[in-house]
Amino acid sequence: MPKLGVFSAREVCRILQTHGFEKVRQAGSHIIMQKRTANDTKTVPVPNHAEIAKGTLRSIIGLSGLDAAVFKK
Repeated sequence: MPKLGVFSAREVCRILQTHGFEKVRQAGSHIIMQKRTANDTKTVPVPNHAEIAKGTLRSIIGLSGLDAAVFKK
């Protein structure tokens, strides 16, 4: 896995949006991003923090199904 960069919630949401995700709602301090396809729906909660923890970022990568290289700075 490539070395992950430090991202804010805004940056993570922007990356997800460029890969087909859209913001569907905000529940408390979490932004809910979703990507719908013909066969399934991927839902990714993103904590609205100035800096996303590395473990949380790995979880977001796993839930989104994106390549980790997308989140490398």
